[in-house]
Amino acid sequence: MRSPSLIRQSVPQGSLKKRAPAHAAPRRRRLGPTASIGVLASILMTLLAASSAPTPLYAIYQQHWGFSPITVTVVFGIYAVAVLLSLLVFGKISDHVGRRPVLLVALLGQALAMVVFAEAGGVNSLLAARILQGISTGAAVGALGAGMLDIDARRGGFLNSLTPALGTAAGAMVSALLVQYLPAPTRLVYLVLLGVFVLQALAVLAMGETVSRARGALASMVPEFKLPRTARPAVGIAAPVMFAVWALTGLYAALGPAIIRTLVHSDSVVWGGLPLFVLATAAGLAVLLLRGTATRKVMFIGVGSLTVGVLITLASLASNGGSLAVTTFFVAAAISGFGFGAGFQGGIRLVVPLVEPHERAGVLSLLYVICYVGLGVPAVIGGFLVVHGGGLVPTAREYGAAVVLLALVALTGLLRSGRRAEHTAVLRSTDLPAQPALASEPVPAAPMTRR
Repeated sequence: MRSPSLIRQSVPQGSLKKRAPAHAAPRRRRLGPTASIGVLASILMTLLAASSAPTPLYAIYQQHWGFSPITVTVVFGIYAVAVLLSLLVFGKISDHVGRRPVLLVALLGQALAMVVFAEAGGVNSLLAARILQGISTGAAVGALGAGMLDIDARRGGFLNSLTPALGTAAGAMVSALLVQYLPAPTRLVYLVLLGVFVLQALAVLAMGETVSRARGALASMVPEFKLPRTARPAVGIAAPVMFAVWALTGLYAALGPAIIRTLVHSDSVVWGGLPLFVLATAAGLAVLLLRGTATRKVMFIGVGSLTVGVLITLASLASNGGSLAVTTFFVAAAISGFGFGAGFQGGIRLVVPLVEPHERAGVLSLLYVICYVGLGVPAVIGGFLVVHGGGLVPTAREYGAAVVLLALVALTGLLRSGRRAEHTAVLRSTDLPAQPALASEPVPAAPMTRR
């Protein structure tokens, strides 16, 4: 257990909230920097796990309540919409009121959502739980990401990219195993998550604050798409990549269970959770393996892997099932997942180093807005096409083709940024006024890049 003085040494001078009076300080010991960043990472991971936990249960809900695939994707998509709106309203508020208050309220919202899930008796209950879950997640992700960067920019940037993938993988697989092999399939996973959120709230209470309170909290809740000028070109490059990789996640989360059941001719809940698990696990592996690779190269790897993976997925859907089709589908999921991890961490690494500490939560929230639009909107459209279009497999093919098109748009942006960087180098070599370079590493000390 480290004292508050050690925490002060790990963050910039003046960035901590004012402490309690001296006579009260000895009574409250705060978590040290390492423990604090671990708590924040665990919360982000659990939030993503909770968001993917219902995925293996959709088939059971359909059997019990008799709704269509459109309803499945609406339940899935309403979460993304709720996250999006919450990010727009609450995304910057932790820069003004502090990280801890926002996280405590968000964890309370998550706990209430788990209770609603556990007691759900119909589609309306699922929708209410997903909305509550989405609002609290949207409020938390900016504060969590910024809080980790406040404590340690390098480790914080790395964990911002790794924990969403790990959380998504864990939520899909653990939920499937609990549903398949333990009692109370529609309740147990939510009760487990409820207990975890309560413990994490207690841990947040033991943490020190990493930012000072600042005026303008109410004004920060007015939705606006405002970016620091220095980050705008980088966001323009990163946005298509991040949208595309999260649209792919939406495909696997919303339609993946139905696709794999069609290929293996099985109603097993574990089979239903495997596609998203494989995708997210490969994404986490990409973050680990590429953390020392130059940012622009990571972005190219992400786009290339995403494109190849989706094309192989489409090839697997062209068959009539069988072991070869199933194997090909999961290989494609792994390759696509690697592209997801590379593209997501590349986008964060490209943008975050260009903003000031007091701008981090707002910029991270905007990046998550892009991600959740990509996650939710295509999935809802896909569910509509499954029912009113050509069916499951043709819709999956069209969805995959759209993801490939997005990846090509992202590739075009990367190539254009490279040409601008080369032009900048020529101007500088002739001592002419130069525009800031946008490719390669944005700054020498970019998060997640080893020196």
